[in-house]
Amino acid sequence: MILLARLGLSMNGSRTLAVKGRKSGQWHTTPVNLLIHDGRRYLVSPRGQTQWSRNLRVAGAGELRLGRRTESFRARELGDDEKVPVLRAYLRKWRMETGIFFGGTKPNASDDEFRAIASRHPAFEILPAE
Repeated sequence: MILLARLGLSMNGSRTLAVKGRKSGQWHTTPVNLLIHDGRRYLVSPRGQTQWSRNLRVAGAGELRLGRRTESFRARELGDDEKVPVLRAYLRKWRMETGIFFGGTKPNASDDEFRAIASRHPAFEILPAE
């Protein structure tokens, strides 16, 4: 997926996320799925508290890359209650790829079931860079 994003091809919203390391200050890249939900854009960490999510939490900003296009952005981490519709939409779109990381939660699960897993899956709203 990262190779396709580097070539400028997006598979269902795939991008390369670049974010500065919280300790090293060096740029790190990883493939991500950019979710567009209700007119807003989000990044969700299906694998939980990953290095990229920790780095983004501290940096508060990063870049989304697709081919030669680079978009700088600010990130706002969502609270657990805010994550419910975002996680549901994420699972609807990418359940085949990432569903295993959500502990059996399905897109049609109740809000309470999503709240129960929300703390394990960082999610960020992507905002324009200032």
